[in-house]
Amino acid sequence: MKIFILFFAFLNTTVGVSQKPQTIKLHDLQKIINAKTEKIQIINFWATWCGPCVKELPLFEELNAAARNNIQVTLVSLDLDLDPDPEKVYKFIARKNIRSQVLLLDEADPNSWIDKVDKAWNGSLPATIFINQKTGERKFIGKELQEGELEKYIEEMQ
Repeated sequence: MKIFILFFAFLNTTVGVSQKPQTIKLHDLQKIINAKTEKIQIINFWATWCGPCVKELPLFEELNAAARNNIQVTLVSLDLDLDPDPEKVYKFIARKNIRSQVLLLDEADPNSWIDKVDKAWNGSLPATIFINQKTGERKFIGKELQEGELEKYIEEMQ
């Protein structure tokens, strides 16, 4: 019986456990973007309803799983703009087994704040920002990333 309980406890902590993303406001996101860190930050803006966003998520997950110490991947969901109930995002994260840090941006009217994230952003999704605080370099990509592009942009940032 003890073995069964231990096995069930092990399964419960390793299988099907997903994160519950933190809900943030624009000023919180700006703190993350401007944080002084030794790591290259990769901040991806996405939504569950965006086909190209969902298609590129595995690239970020692979990068995050590689556990490169000099990279920080943050996935910022914009789902709350259309649906104030975060449950859909929670279920999506669990179903897709997403392990990267996910944040839910709780801001209405993207046209009023997207240029505060990056002046080059026209609001289309997906969008990704690469930031190297050590060198001051920043790169905005306003399209779906393809295999190999993440590594290429990281290389350019080092």
